Amino acid sequence: MNVSRSEGVAVPAVLDAGERVSVGTAVGEARVTWVRAEVPRLVLALGHGAGGGVEARDLVALAGVLPGAGVSVALVEQPWRVAGKKVAPAPKTLDKGWEAVWGEVAGEGLPVVAGGRSAGARVACRTGAGLGAAGVLALSFPLHPPGKPERSRAEELLGTGVPTLVVQGGRDPFGRPEEFPGGSYELAEVAYGDHGFAVPKKAPVGQEEALGVITDAVGAWLERLPVG
Repeated sequence: MNVSRSEGVAVPAVLDAGERVSVGTAVGEARVTWVRAEVPRLVLALGHGAGGGVEARDLVALAGVLPGAGVSVALVEQPWRVAGKKVAPAPKTLDKGWEAVWGEVAGEGLPVVAGGRSAGARVACRTGAGLGAAGVLALSFPLHPPGKPERSRAEELLGTGVPTLVVQGGRDPFGRPEEFPGGSYELAEVAYGDHGFAVPKKAPVGQEEALGVITDAVGAWLERLPVG
């Protein structure tokens, strides 16, 4: 993966070449990095997790592949991350930050799919229907804290009210695929993947192959969405 460096953080080339837009919100300045399709048919807005930014391998992989299939990708950095803070705020604050950037991601006049990884997936699940999203993409949905399955967050996932795809690592400590309850959503498994979709070196699938599972699953699901 080609990277450059900005403010001491490795920035994948596909993001470094994107268009960055600052958006003021009631909880601080957010930032959207656009990786646009030449002839877009929809927009996929993606939020990051509580432990990292938009440089996450799954977000970068999607931003690198989907624009070639007519999907513009908008990577949303929450205000706490833009401000350089280390700890994410409460869920309600995350929701406010996300809702405030919706005008930017929806400003193209195209259908918008709300998505994100981990904490960002929860935000998309909670707010997608209310914002008019065409669907919700939940990457590494944190079904429960590690080792605490009794503290389920399934209600957020089951209550999206729009077409939903979950992409989950086969060994994710926040919820393995077989732990997920039945529902109207779709689920794609990334075999051997952890919460960040990293696969062990000794796994029978390599890292690039695992990322290909993600991009293929998401691309196929977006093709099936009833939009436009």
